[in-house]
Amino acid sequence: MGLSSLRYDWRWAMSILSPAELRRITAFKVARLRGMLHARNGATRERGFAVGVTLNNRTLVTVYGGSGFLGRHLVRAIARTGARIRVACRRPDLAGHLQPLGGVGQIMPVQANVRFPESLVTAAEDADAVVNLVGILFASGKQTFKSVQDEGAHNVAKAARLAGAQTFVHVSAIGADADSYSIYARSKAAGEAGVRKVYPNATIVRPSVVFGPEDEFFNRFGAMAQVFPALPLIGGGQTKFQPVFVGDVAQTLVAAIEGRCKTDAPYEIGGPEILTMKDVMERVLAYTMRSRPLIPLPFWLAKLQGALLQWLPNPPLTIDQVRLLEKDNVVSAEAEKDGRTLKGLGIEPVAVADVVPDYLEQFRPRGQFSVYKA
Repeated sequence: MGLSSLRYDWRWAMSILSPAELRRITAFKVARLRGMLHARNGATRERGFAVGVTLNNRTLVTVYGGSGFLGRHLVRAIARTGARIRVACRRPDLAGHLQPLGGVGQIMPVQANVRFPESLVTAAEDADAVVNLVGILFASGKQTFKSVQDEGAHNVAKAARLAGAQTFVHVSAIGADADSYSIYARSKAAGEAGVRKVYPNATIVRPSVVFGPEDEFFNRFGAMAQVFPALPLIGGGQTKFQPVFVGDVAQTLVAAIEGRCKTDAPYEIGGPEILTMKDVMERVLAYTMRSRPLIPLPFWLAKLQGALLQWLPNPPLTIDQVRLLEKDNVVSAEAEKDGRTLKGLGIEPVAVADVVPDYLEQFRPRGQFSVYKA
């Protein structure tokens, strides 16, 4: 490695790193950022597609935010390929539920926090691929949309570069828009921009509402149907969703890790059917065997409720969530045309009716025994 190459790498690193971060690295690590010192295990790339890795027992994948709802399903999907997984999360002591998803020693939780860049590099060390799943539904204390979904995504991408990872996959959300009225949507768009700045060839995946046994969508409405005498239809219940099964999102991310996704624009992942909020509520009532009136709630009144409820420790509704409901959450026509969807990847989507009734039975009057009426 010549002196001119080393100087070039330092100049490149200084363009994306703060002075404090530069002091914590060596010239050797900076050279690795440009892929000059080692070729990754099975790294492949087709024209217009992301750099991919071959998933086998020699591959290491770091998953930031891998202990959450989507994370556990992605970890299971990667583990089936034989690859080793390092799960970076704030509380690795609470991530023991992940280890039975793979073989002995295959899955290793480690401590990392996207708000502290110095904790991220170690988690990505020697990783062939890095996946960022970190996200929040509402702000709480120092866990703000800006610190987690904007700056946090940028921090993870820089850490992956420092560690020399060639493949980077970032999970955003349908509706990410820098000009949105919603803070959540703006932070998602800013996070994508931060990732692109460090990894121009990163794969960005935007799912619609994700459902599965541990979701906070159908489960929340099921709990409401169990307790409340009526259910609200915010904005009249006309907002459209395209719920996608968490297992399908995990398959999409595995495809991205393997380099089977295009990088020119984000992938938009939705399920096989489009449902309005009213459709969702009616299905929840049917699956939970409950009878509740559906009361239309204007957006302005919902925002007023959100202004009060958002101060609770785990708020059921916030003003920003109401703002999100003012816009449909479905796959765009452009993504469908370009094949940046489940169909374009050859993944057959799972329908709501195939999964949701099984895990909403806990909210029925007699639970799983409700089908046996006395």
